[in-house]
Amino acid sequence: MKALSLGIACALAIGTVTAQDVMRPTYNEDGTINAPTDWRTWVYVGTPLTPNTLNGGAAPFPEFHNVYVEPGAFAHFSAIGEFADGTQIAKELVLVRAGDDCDEATSVCTEVSGKGYFQGEFAGLELTVKDAERFPDEPGGWTYYSFGHQPEPYETTAGAFPTEACADCHDKHAATDLVFTQFYPVLRAAMAAR
Repeated sequence: MKALSLGIACALAIGTVTAQDVMRPTYNEDGTINAPTDWRTWVYVGTPLTPNTLNGGAAPFPEFHNVYVEPGAFAHFSAIGEFADGTQIAKELVLVRAGDDCDEATSVCTEVSGKGYFQGEFAGLELTVKDAERFPDEPGGWTYYSFGHQPEPYETTAGAFPTEACADCHDKHAATDLVFTQFYPVLRAAMAAR
């Protein structure tokens, strides 16, 4: 991974980042995709949170969503301003922390830094992939996968969600190429720096 990151950094520095620098996912003969193994070393872009306590007790996505972009794809996006075919975006779900120092009704915890929401335990892994060659009929070529909504270990393979499960919403509401760049300050900063 260090060699890949160094190579991408050099390519970015001299302005030669191409779609070939993107580390593509691997698929199986049955059409499932393999879970990435190193997503926590990818470029961290942000963590949206829509907790149950602020959404009538039933948020559709109540966990923290730690979002990471594969380094080659991030470098390509930073240099070119678009997501390359092969882009992988990992979303690791993390429960809102609960404990003796947290209010059970609101999930607000009191810590040394003050009152707020804090991350608890890992609770799932999802992957978004842009692969227009493999999925030409999906909006923007994007597909969405879940490796389980449970503590680690996550599943090692996953099938793509149906279009209406994820892509429709992303197509209607995401700011940039079906990606919610409006929620990720690192992606916004990369866009502004171009």
